[in-house]
Amino acid sequence: MEPLIRFETIAQYNQAYQQETLHPLVTVIDLSRAPSPARQGSKLYFGFYVIFLKDVKCGDLTYGRATYDYQEGTLVFIAPGQVVGVNRSPDVQPKGYALAFHPDLIHGTPLGKHMHEYTFFGYQSNEALHISEREREIVIGCFTKIQEELLRPVDKHSRTLIVSNIELFLNYCVRFYDRQFITREQANRGILERFEALLHEYLYSGKIAEEGIPTVAQFAGLLHLSPNYFGDLVKKETGVTAQEYIQSKLIEAAKEKLFDYSKSVGEVAYELGFRYPQHFTRLFKQKVGLSPSEFRNLN
Repeated sequence: MEPLIRFETIAQYNQAYQQETLHPLVTVIDLSRAPSPARQGSKLYFGFYVIFLKDVKCGDLTYGRATYDYQEGTLVFIAPGQVVGVNRSPDVQPKGYALAFHPDLIHGTPLGKHMHEYTFFGYQSNEALHISEREREIVIGCFTKIQEELLRPVDKHSRTLIVSNIELFLNYCVRFYDRQFITREQANRGILERFEALLHEYLYSGKIAEEGIPTVAQFAGLLHLSPNYFGDLVKKETGVTAQEYIQSKLIEAAKEKLFDYSKSVGEVAYELGFRYPQHFTRLFKQKVGLSPSEFRNLN
């Protein structure tokens, strides 16, 4: 088994690709012009953000086996602390680009303050972004602007311009992912239908009393999706967050159970997975505008 290759700094990453370090916190690498440090079965750890623009036929990163609607290119987003696997033939030369930047580059900048909003850094590898040729040209344009800035002598404007171009690129990716959610609308509906079926079975089969209140991560796992991707998909399709959707179904189940007058409000709360009835009461009143007892008496 190949050992884990760790990249803690941008300089280490550049060195692995035999590339000069123009800036200690950011780099753009043309993968087709540099020998890859990874081999079949290798695992790569990154201590910084990396975005790979890959040729989908290259096959050198393990990011899923699904058939996608766009085949011209693929963007894979990796956050600090993540590990990716390598699965390619030794005679295959990777094609594409890598943009890597250290978290220290964006600390104290507008991008640093809302970096967490780019949820696709938490997607699983098989939820990569598949882009059209026109979208690929835009991505290459963004990478080129960053590379051109790296080639200039460093001055007081360098960091601002580099970070601004990274932010511009990420905002384009938000648009591209919105398009991808739309082009996969039929597949997404199938996921939502399975989610609804799983959630209904969980709420009404007695599992909830034994296993507790359902979570977004729980159902994302059952659907073989990352919590971030699943949450974004539900929000795009329903207009509410996955958590809000689960809570709405939980309240519907609670309303039905409250019509069984042989059970106290506390018993209903326990049947719905709440360890403390007051937590159930608080959520119910927040969503319905009435306490469970008031709702029961009103009806």
